[in-house]
This record gives sequence, structure tokens and C-alpha cells, in this order.
Amino acid sequence: MVKKSVKVPIKPAEMDDLNQPALFINRELSSLEFQRRVLDEAMDKSNPLLERVKFIAIVGSNLDEFFMVRVAGLKKQVEAGVHEAPPDGLTPEEQLAEIRKIAAQLMRQASQYFCQELIPALRQEQIYIYNYNDLTARQKKSVETYFNEVVFPVLTPLAFDPGHPFPHISNLSLNLAVLLRDQKGKEHFARIKVPNTLPRLVPIKRSSGGVKKDGTIPRAHFFVWLEQVIAANLEKLFPGMRIEESYPFRVTRDADMAIQELEAADLLESMEQTVRQRRFGSVVRLSILDSMSPRMRDILMENLDINQNDIYPLPGPLGRSDLMGLYGINRYDLKDPPFKPAIPQQLRKVDLDDPEQFYDAIKMGDILLHHPYDSFMPVVQFLKNAARDPQVLAIKQTLYRLGKNPPVVDVLLEAAENGKQVAVLVELKARFDEESNIGWARKLEREGVHVIYGLLGLKTHSKVVLVIRKEGDSIRRYLHLATGNYNAVTAGLYEDLGMFTCDEAIGSDATSMFNYLTGYSAVNDYKKLLVAPINLRERMQGLISREIDHQLQGNPGHLIFKVNSLVDKEIIKMLYKASQVGVKVDLLVRGICCLRPGLAGISENIKVVSIVGRFLEHSRCYYFKNGGNDEIYLGSADLMPRNIDRRVEVLFPVENAEIIHYLRDVMLTAYQRDNVKARHLQADGSYVRQLPDNQAEPFNVQEWLIKSRQRL
Repeated sequence: MVKKSVKVPIKPAEMDDLNQPALFINRELSSLEFQRRVLDEAMDKSNPLLERVKFIAIVGSNLDEFFMVRVAGLKKQVEAGVHEAPPDGLTPEEQLAEIRKIAAQLMRQASQYFCQELIPALRQEQIYIYNYNDLTARQKKSVETYFNEVVFPVLTPLAFDPGHPFPHISNLSLNLAVLLRDQKGKEHFARIKVPNTLPRLVPIKRSSGGVKKDGTIPRAHFFVWLEQVIAANLEKLFPGMRIEESYPFRVTRDADMAIQELEAADLLESMEQTVRQRRFGSVVRLSILDSMSPRMRDILMENLDINQNDIYPLPGPLGRSDLMGLYGINRYDLKDPPFKPAIPQQLRKVDLDDPEQFYDAIKMGDILLHHPYDSFMPVVQFLKNAARDPQVLAIKQTLYRLGKNPPVVDVLLEAAENGKQVAVLVELKARFDEESNIGWARKLEREGVHVIYGLLGLKTHSKVVLVIRKEGDSIRRYLHLATGNYNAVTAGLYEDLGMFTCDEAIGSDATSMFNYLTGYSAVNDYKKLLVAPINLRERMQGLISREIDHQLQGNPGHLIFKVNSLVDKEIIKMLYKASQVGVKVDLLVRGICCLRPGLAGISENIKVVSIVGRFLEHSRCYYFKNGGNDEIYLGSADLMPRNIDRRVEVLFPVENAEIIHYLRDVMLTAYQRDNVKARHLQADGSYVRQLPDNQAEPFNVQEWLIKSRQRL
């Protein structure tokens, strides 16, 4: 079921001109199309109910980040008078106009769907989300007690008058704007921040959202919105004043802060300052309820220094990212069924606590892990063994997103305590994880770990662990290389690939890369690794060119790329050239894709599929048919200018025949078979769900991969 795509205006006389703006989809609009696909999952009734709520929350969180970074960046371009257009030709002003229109539609659609469809569906499952005015007298009494005991003590009303400046409204905070009148009839404005330290959905009964006193799990849950509870008790905050009106509002600020990287020693302090400054960035979005009065809207607009275009009125509750709290309800019947991740076959008969056995298994052949279908435990155990093995001399590792309480940090600290040489590159510029990473970096440094904070001007995004071990009279290097972060939590939520190897050439390359990160190494002749920004662009374009050459020589070419994003203009042009000579190009692009498939004479041999499902597709896999001598690379790099030119990224080759077979004939083939979660990109930039016809059975690649592990 594929809709007919809108014709893209390409002039026939210019078909060989691959720089035409019409050949490229705008990056920001493609990003919003991805949010639309996530929203589709929330609206898909085949998904369990709480999973649909989760997707609504994800859309909210993703749009928050989109406005904080992408919209903020465009607004700064406009203010600076920057008129340079991206490959698609849209100026910053034109992009902002389109973004506002599409984002407003998405936000309103998500809000309406939650209120009109999901709340009634939750009610049918005995999960009740009430508006305060719909509570019974007994329920109001219970909520009032909660307000007096828990909420009231943490509230801080802030006045706005000649003696009090307009209060600072922090980024992503939910607030109440209140108009009051004193006993003399004078009007006053106040702001109350809804505390983010309390549950957004207030349990009406003590058992709601948790376990009963008798240890049983309640089936019925009752909630009311925290901001409505506060609004109903405003007279306690402003005694002697008459409450004229009150409305919730939410502010999104510019979080795309420039980092002043003066020197390495200054980077940590600069990052701490940057994180603090983020709270004070200019306002890029004001979310309000449809019902807010024009008077209140004008007060906020004037004092937040925004125009009408930055106001987004919505029918339902603001801050949908907070709905993730609902997912914590112990109603497993309303969630995806759990499964047990597998242990790779090469490690099943191995005592993973025994370093010798683990290393022997790696020496017998490279070992692939496909998360979350394969357990992340062997990765943690690999590090634990390295920390405790007396034969291990040194551990070197890159860390990008660590999260909370990462087991990796504990292992590295243990390694340092055991006298190992431990060098860790902690990327402080991992957006929105800066504060967490700064904390872990300081802790590691205090305990004697050699911590590197990244390179000036470059973000280190590679995922590499290098273990140097003494074996007899020689040294052997063991590695884990991956597409995903060393984060045990996301390893259960994101789809990623990792590989253990002791390949000497890869080990040598990894050593050179770490020397590049920690010292002054200028090695640029890596034997096997593709390292950005050193050789990745040149090698990637060379590999695509080689496929074109094979096609021209009569050997049918085939490229299969699985990535998160495809934005880079030069790579897109290379893929167009490949298509023009007949190379088959299959692209699995989860998120942003600026390439237009299906254009006659340009990209009719290119197919683009996006899969959005239970797990976040996160791995990067590059397949080249190479005239029958298949080559596959895995790694951290997407096909974006930032990944290729402004980050330290690593792609590593897969040379083990069994792993090549799995990636080519099992994994990539299965992804191309998906007819349940797959959306096909049309030439006009829209996506169409390809539903199974009457002859084909439904095939969900993620569910199939779960079942394939269970059969082992």
C-alpha cells in the first residue's frame, strides 16, 4: 500500500547536475517526519497501551530537544543575518516558517490523541487520570491532604511588580501564571513553578502507582494533574488575595550553547559554565493551553521577549515528556512482554568469570553481539576480567554517554585500584549528558584514572575498549568495538552491534587512535580502521566509487547502509551516481534522510526504509558487495558532516565469515523483509507504511530477532 508521491520539480536539462536543491530534503523537516513516525507508534493500537503512552512521551522529549538545539540554532542564524542555505536551498527564515507549521500540527495532534484516545483507553484498563474538577468530594479531600503535607512546603510563589522583576523561567519547567487582585482592587501577577521533584501525576490513593501496604500490586490506579492540584489551592499561597485567573505554561530555551574551548586544561571548567548558562538561554518556544486568556498571553509574551510565532497553544496537558512516569506503573499486561537476552554461541560454554577462558574464546575467532537480543553482560564482564586479571597491563576506553550508576565506571575504578594503567576519554560535550559525564570524569580522576576530556574542536563519539595483556614473553591486544555507548541501560533499549576481537592490525590501529586522542600522534595510514576526521570520508567515498566501478565492469553492485541519519551532501551525491549507473542501493535510515529516492534518472535504484518500533534502531552497518568479495564495516559514524568531519568516529571491518553471514544474510535481509514497522520514504519527503498484502505474512524484524534468540 504505497501512495503516489508528489512530483519533485527537477529540470530535465539539469538531470546530470547533482547539486540541484530539489534533489535534497531539508534536514530539519526530515527530523520532524521522524517525530511523525514515532507518533504513529503511539497511535498504533497493535502496540500495548502503556507502550503507546511511552511513545507519546518520547515525541514530547524529542521535540523539546529539537527546539532547544535545531530551532534555537536557526533563530540565531536569522538574528546574525546568515542567509547561507543548506543543500536543499531553504533559508533559515523559510525553514523556521515550515518548522513552526509542522511542529504545531504534531504537538496538537499528540495532545489531542492523548486526551481523546489514550486517556479513555487507560480508563478501560482501570488507570484513571482525572481533571481536578471531576474528583469526588472524598477524592478532593485526599488530594488536599497531599497538597498540605507534600506540595505546599516546596512551592515558592514569585511576584512580578515594580519591586520584583519578572521571575526567571527555567528551561522545560512547568509553571502556573496567576493573576490576583488585592483588597484595594489592584492587579498583581505571580508565577509558581510546578516542582519537578514531585510526580507530575499525583496518586489519589497511596497505592496508586506502587505497591500496596500488604505487598500486592493494585490493578486500579487513580491520578490527578499536579498543576491542577496547585491551582485549586492557590488561596493558601496568596491569603487575602482574590484569584482572578491561573493558567499553566511551559518554556523551552536555547540549549545550543557555544563551547569556548581555549585549551584542554580549561575544557572541564568551560563545560561546567556552559551547562550553567544553558538555563538562561533565550526562549524559543512558549507552550500554553488553548484556554489561556489574551491578557495573560500578552504578559508572558512581553516579559519573555518572544513573538506570536513562538507561542504554541495546545488543548491538553503541557510537557508530554512527563508522561513517561505512567510507564512505571506495574501493569506488565499493558507493556511489551519481557524476554531474556541471549549469550553468543562462542561464549555459552565459557566461564566468563575466568579471564583465560574468555580471552581464549576471542582468540578462536571474533565474537559479535547484537543488542538487545544478545546480553550486554559479556561486555561488562570483559572489563571486569581486565580489571582483575594480573596479566592485564593497561585499559584504554572511550566513553560518550554514561547515564546513571554506570557499572563501567566501577570497573574502571577497580582496575585503577589494582594497579592497571587506565586511560579513559570522557566526552564532556555529549549533549544533555554533559553534567553527568563531568561528575563521572571528576570521580575517575580523583581515583587515579588518567582522564582525557576530548580533543579541541572535536567531539569523540567512537566506542572502543583496548585491553593490553601480557601473555608469556609477548603482548596481546584485546578489543571491544561497538556502534553503541557503554551504557547498560540503553543496551537493553537500543539496537546496537559490538564485536570482540584480538586482530593485531585492528589493535595496532586502536593504539594509534588512542595516541591521537591522548598525545600528538599524527598517524593517518590506518591499516583497517576508518577513523574520522582522518580517513573516513576519503575511504567511504572510495568504497562507493569502487562499487560504481564494479557495476560499470559488468559486476552488479549492491550497497546496503544501515544508519541513524543520512545528511552529508557529498555522500548523497555519490549514492546518486551509484544509482545512475545501476548499483542497487538499499538504505535503512531510522531518522533524518536528506536523499530523495525514486527519482527517474537519478535515484530510481535507491530504496529508503525507516523502522520505528519497540527498540531504537541505533547500529551503523555498511555493506559493500565488492564484486562478490563482500565487505562490511560497523561503527559509531552516521553519514552526517558532523560525524565525518567534526567528530572522532571509528568504523571497523568485519572479516569473520560467520559474522559476515549473520550481518548480510540474516540481519540485513530480515530488516528488508519487515512489513509491519517499516516506513518507505517517498520522493516528496513523506513516509508510507508498507503493509503486508493478502499473500504475505506480517513480519516484524525486531520481534523476529527476539524469537530467533529464544530458539537458540
